[in-house]
Amino acid sequence: MPHRIQIRMARVDDVDAIDALLTPFSERDIILPRTRDNLFQHLQEFAVALFDGELVGVVAMHIYGSNLAEVRSLVVREDMHGRSIGRLLVEACEKWAVQLGIACIFALTYVPQFFTKNGYATVPKESLPHKVWTVCVHCAKFSDCQEVAVEKRLSDAPIEPMRELPIMDVSQP
Repeated sequence: MPHRIQIRMARVDDVDAIDALLTPFSERDIILPRTRDNLFQHLQEFAVALFDGELVGVVAMHIYGSNLAEVRSLVVREDMHGRSIGRLLVEACEKWAVQLGIACIFALTYVPQFFTKNGYATVPKESLPHKVWTVCVHCAKFSDCQEVAVEKRLSDAPIEPMRELPIMDVSQP
C-alpha cells in the first residue's frame, strides 16, 4: 500500500509536534526560533504535512498588506526529504494565497534552488522592505544575512504592502 501524504491546516493539538519539528532547525540557525506561545498566537498561519498520519512537515504563510504574503518556517523532517512534502506545503500556501486574493508570495531562504525549481524568481532582498524593516532588523544575523530572497507572482494585481498607521494622541478627551 502506498504511503499517504496529507496537507491540512494546523490545529491546537499539533503545536507540540510543530514545536518539536521546528526546534532543531532553529537551533542550527536555519529558521528563526518560535516560542510555543508564538505558535499558538500564529497557529492560523500554519499548515502541516502528515505522512501516514504522522506530522512530518510544516509551513506558515504570513500576510503583508493587501497583496503580499511570505512563506515562513518551512520545515520537513530530514528523513522525509525527497518525497515532495516541501513542494506540497508550498503549493498549499500558494493556493491559499490565491483564494485570499494575494498577488505575490515570497520567501527568504538558504535553499533558493528549492524555490526556483518551483517557479520562484530570485530577487534582491532590498525589494522586500516590509520584511526587512519589520522582522529582519530584529534578527541577530541582520548585518550578515546569507538568506536569498525569492518571489512568485500569483496574479497581475499591484502589490500594496502594509503602511504604517499614524500614531494617535489618545490623551485628549
